Amino acid sequence: MRIFFSVGEPSGDLHGANLIDDLRRLNPDIQCVGFGGPRMAAAGCRMEFELTSLAVMGLWQVVCSLPQFLRLLVRADRYFAQNTVDAVVLIDFPGFNWWIARKAKKYGIPVFYYGVPQVWAWANWRVKKLKRLVDHILCKLPFEVPWFEKRGCQATYVGHPYFDELERRQLDQVFMRDFADESSQLLVLLPGSRRQEVQRTVDWLMDAAALVKRQVPTVAVAVACLEQEHAKLVQQRCADRNLPFDVMVGRTPELIAMADACVACSGSVSLELLFHAKPSVIVYRINPIHWFLQRFLLKIRFITLVNLLACENIERRRSRIYNPDQAGAEQVPMPEYLRVTNPARSVARWLIRWLSHGDQRKQREHLLQELRQSIVQFGASRRAATYILENLGSSTKIHQESHAQQRTAA
Repeated sequence: MRIFFSVGEPSGDLHGANLIDDLRRLNPDIQCVGFGGPRMAAAGCRMEFELTSLAVMGLWQVVCSLPQFLRLLVRADRYFAQNTVDAVVLIDFPGFNWWIARKAKKYGIPVFYYGVPQVWAWANWRVKKLKRLVDHILCKLPFEVPWFEKRGCQATYVGHPYFDELERRQLDQVFMRDFADESSQLLVLLPGSRRQEVQRTVDWLMDAAALVKRQVPTVAVAVACLEQEHAKLVQQRCADRNLPFDVMVGRTPELIAMADACVACSGSVSLELLFHAKPSVIVYRINPIHWFLQRFLLKIRFITLVNLLACENIERRRSRIYNPDQAGAEQVPMPEYLRVTNPARSVARWLIRWLSHGDQRKQREHLLQELRQSIVQFGASRRAATYILENLGSSTKIHQESHAQQRTAA
């Protein structure tokens, strides 16, 4: 049995590697090939191209990379035509993966989407394309299944693989012991995993932290960076403003575990903050054009996954964006700010409240612990692997015959 993967994000590379591990445990003879990253290669996937090296943000970067994406699409089409492929597994990266799905359907290959695009959030008419091109949707979030089923898609809930990674992760206890300071509290800034995110968000996070530092002088501030390139950028910003913040690379898990409070750029990091039950504020900076468009395109009540997991109905009720500072605003686990202008003062108020009043911080931690207990499930990769193999097991022979006919016709 051969499965072709298409994975274009570093986080997807991790989830793809874990899925491949479980697939091979369940079926040692399985062959995994395709586009992905170094972790998938280490798990035994034969790389046709390291697609994660092309992870891009913004229209201009997409346009510049378009010729290479087109060459990869031709390469995938050729591979499907010349080889027997029993299934295609897509993970995230929707812009390119829609086209991979089209090529797979051309040859009658079943398509599984693991980590489906958040079509329930933006421009949900795209679900029609998903229904047409994808045979099986493997959902990470529990509210996705009824949403997709209501629209005629084949969906099953397997859980979020990020929680499996968090459960297995080993923290550096020596670093934590050496870095800990019992005389001060720790505020951790998480400016994002991509350079563009760091560039546009870190100033806001630093502004908020500086305001907190004025009100709570004993607080220590650390900035968690994914890459050395990001750290250099942040260190320069700190030096320009004479801010005494610690900037660290590769210490995000330890810093989150040690933190008394956090402020983060919106993303999957909110799930890690939930896992550790850390009082957190979420920030996301958008430009004025996107601010205008979100009134029409954004279909969900919140931008933070944790806040969506905490509500019964994710769909937006009004065009006005959620503002936690408004009187009567709905209470959410993690106050969030989707903004064009700097929300540093509002963000700082939450952080100062938690850092100055232990009872309020404990209340927030208890709220997050209850939510974690109700939604966190482990074993997502194993459930996804089992689902894929069970669905292929009854149809592999039929599909191979059909695929041979497709290749002859091509």
